[in-house]
Amino acid sequence: MQRFIPRAAPKFPPLKTMPPVLCLIAAVCVGLSKSGFPGVSLITVALMAEAFPARQSTGVLLPLLIIGDLCAVHSFRQHTLWKQIARMLPPAIVGIFIGFFLMRSVPDAAFKPVLGWMLLCTVLLQGVRTTFPQLGSRVPNSMLFAWAMGIWAGVSTMVANAAGPIMAIYFIALALPKENLIGTSAWLFLIINVFKLPFSAALGLLQTPSLLLDLALAPLVLIGNSLGKRLVRHIPQRAFEIMLLVSATAAAVKLIL
Repeated sequence: MQRFIPRAAPKFPPLKTMPPVLCLIAAVCVGLSKSGFPGVSLITVALMAEAFPARQSTGVLLPLLIIGDLCAVHSFRQHTLWKQIARMLPPAIVGIFIGFFLMRSVPDAAFKPVLGWMLLCTVLLQGVRTTFPQLGSRVPNSMLFAWAMGIWAGVSTMVANAAGPIMAIYFIALALPKENLIGTSAWLFLIINVFKLPFSAALGLLQTPSLLLDLALAPLVLIGNSLGKRLVRHIPQRAFEIMLLVSATAAAVKLIL
């Protein structure tokens, strides 16, 4: 496995050098993002990139996302459309391979701006989807569109764990009912995130200290998921997502600068 790594695996920073509060908030946000507030995932990426070196933050976040995916699968498993998952998995896997080689090639010093730009592009996409929800339904339902969105999602999820809005645009174009959209996305992201594990390990991003930290943060993901299920009925989602997009934009600009 060592021959696939272009440089020595990054040493996991000691816990005392990390802002612990950011880790706690990020874990709760993972649970929220899987319970009906998808825009929160953009904040999660930004928080982890502040708490850790940008490249390592993607590996720390991945197991927490898998826990959140399991929560979503448990809640919406009966609404899964497996035909759509089978259609999107091949291009997403191609995108993951592209993202893997991109992460191997980008120097550590340049990775934070790369993460920031990818986050900013995803924020802009999410903003367009929130402001003009009718646009997604006008995109032609073609195999070319499916592969373009799938590859883009694969690259984004490998490099920045930020493919949610991309897949949402695609499923909206298919006019999927909300329950089917959530249920299908839940299983799709669970499969994709589990598939990414060996790639993150090959990059040296999954280490014993980070996995122990994920284990300690796991209960907060469950708390965030439970909290989100209650809040989604009382908070206007449009206003909530606009606030999140503004925050995520500021975080992305900070990463770039």
